[in-house]
Formats: sequence, structure tokens, C-alpha cells
Amino acid sequence: MINSETGQWTTVSQRRSNIEIIADMLRVGENGAGKTEIMYSANMSYSQIQKYLEYLVNQGFINKVNMDNTMVAYQVTDSGLKLLRVIDTLMRMLEPGRYDKV
Repeated sequence: MINSETGQWTTVSQRRSNIEIIADMLRVGENGAGKTEIMYSANMSYSQIQKYLEYLVNQGFINKVNMDNTMVAYQVTDSGLKLLRVIDTLMRMLEPGRYDKV
């Protein structure tokens, strides 16, 4: 289910899936964000952020942008935004009780 305050997916008594983690990261990076901001906003560990950022950059869903000699930001690409829309649609379709009879 989507948390109405944060717009992020939450599950009751479950760990987030890889897809949910990726969606959280893409949401944070829509307007560009540093690694630390993504890590805290998406509630991730340092080792997780390293692994997922590498994957998302290599797949072309996020661009690594050098701001200056010391600053790096991560910006979601058009294909990353498309992926986020697909994930959100899929997760809404899979919400518990969505297709239960009334």
C-alpha cells in the first residue's frame, strides 16, 4: 500500500522487495539527489545504496551527475521515470483486497 504522506510503498510486517526499494530510490532521485539523501530518504544502508545505485546507473535508470570536483548527484532518467510509473501501477494492481468481492 502507498503511504499517503510520503508516497512510498509500505508493507505490514514485511521487508521491502527489491522492486519497492528501487521505486523508493527513483522517487527520491526524480529531482536529483545526493547519495546520502537517497540513502536516508529510501531508508537504506550504505552497502544497499552502493549495490542499487550501481545497478540503476548501469541499466540507464539513473544518471550520475558530477556537480563539481567533490559533489555528485543522481538524476532519474526518462526510462527511470517510466520504470517508476510501471512499478507504481503494478503495485496498485497487487494491493491486497483490490479484487476481492464486495
